[in-house]
Amino acid sequence: MKRNRTSTKMIVLTGMFAAVLAALSQIQIPMPSGVPVTLQTFAVALTGYVLGWQYGLASTAIYILLGAIGLPVFAGFSGGAGVLAGATGGFIWGFLFMAALCGYGYSKKRISLGVCSLAGLIICHLLGVIQFMFLMQMSFAKSFLLVSLPYLLKDMISVVAAYVVAKAIRAGLLAAGFSTASRA
Repeated sequence: MKRNRTSTKMIVLTGMFAAVLAALSQIQIPMPSGVPVTLQTFAVALTGYVLGWQYGLASTAIYILLGAIGLPVFAGFSGGAGVLAGATGGFIWGFLFMAALCGYGYSKKRISLGVCSLAGLIICHLLGVIQFMFLMQMSFAKSFLLVSLPYLLKDMISVVAAYVVAKAIRAGLLAAGFSTASRA
């Protein structure tokens, strides 16, 4: 019986974090490259850190699915499969890896946390640069300089800030009787 209650709580938290990701995606600063500055990276890392790799991945997948079917959850209240296939779509697909790796790293020792979080961020940026490169018919280097490099420092700070906020959220959830992913 207790396991079903925990599962129900985690399902609710998973949905709530998909909503948090959608909400934080709307806070944006447009950039000339077409890739806006948003709080998505913070939200994705937070989702992984709080929910763990499995539920963090599920929450991020729900967010992407909602956007894919046309709900305006992506940056700038956009949605639809066209966004996922567009210039910023690679970054959105990369969120899946980032959420999973941040969640996985959180459950391991501190060195793994940093390595996994950085790997998730690198994969996210790499997928974003590659998709942008092909769609805009630019070189990898030029695409990287345009849509990745200007955002790296902000994204690294976002991941660290998400970790700090996640610790507080997890402590609050634990005090309220919610059990999230384990922390070694």
